[in-house]
Formats: sequence, structure tokens, C-alpha cells
Amino acid sequence: MLRVLILCTHNSARSQMAEALTRDAAARLGVDLDVHSAGTEATRVKDGARTVMAELGLDLSGHTSKTLWDVPDAQNFDYVITVCGGAAEACPVYPGKTVRRHYPFVDPSGGSLDRWRAVRDQLATRFGAFVQALKDGRDVPATYADSPAVTVA
Repeated sequence: MLRVLILCTHNSARSQMAEALTRDAAARLGVDLDVHSAGTEATRVKDGARTVMAELGLDLSGHTSKTLWDVPDAQNFDYVITVCGGAAEACPVYPGKTVRRHYPFVDPSGGSLDRWRAVRDQLATRFGAFVQALKDGRDVPATYADSPAVTVA
């Protein structure tokens, strides 16, 4: 089983949604993944994330914001993926076997539900492609830095 950590600054929105979407994609595609999310600091899971994920039938009610050190076996991940610049800069060093990736996403916080949905849909597309690459035995994308930004207010 491969272990995946999705890391963001507050573990309140993007990383929470990415965790649920990655687990869902793995279940649908039959890929055995142990998926976690964490932040460089803990706050709370935002209501916008809970709302737009519920629209897809994915329940975040059991999710809590946590730091890297709250995650089981925090130094033992096959993939560590940062989804915001702050987390990419603050991400700790991992052992040699860990593959680090940076997939940046716009922070939907403070935006409309349409903005939350747009970020959620980008996360679904990118993390779905990540899981599909694992299933196919291909290299996972190195980055999505060239992706278009969400423009919905």
C-alpha cells in the first residue's frame, strides 16, 4: 500500500478536499492508497469545503485540521504533495524514498461557493490524474504550476 500525504498551510480547505477526492478516486479505480492530509499549523475545516464536498457525496464531518505531527507515522510517506506555496516552503525534509510534488491551487477561502466548487473541481481533476498515473504504473505529474488559476470570485 502506498502512503500519500497532502500538505497545506492550515489543513482547512484545499488539503482536506484533496484528501477526500484522492481517497474517492483510489476507491473507484481500485488503487490501494493510505491518504492523509495535514497543515504546517492546525486550525479548523472550513464550512465551504464541507459544503462543496457534500455536493459530491463526500462527507468531511469526521475530518479535523491537524499538523504533520498528528498524522500516523509522519515521516513515512511514498508521496508528499503540497497544494499551497506556504506549505511547499515549510515542508520538512523527508527520507530518500519520498517523492515530493507541488500542485498549487488558489485558496477558495473568502470566496463564493462557485469559487469553492471551481477549486474542488480542479482538485478532483488533478488528484484523479495522480491516482490514474499510479494505477497505470506511470510517473505522477511533477507539478501543475502551469495550470490556469480559478477566476470565480
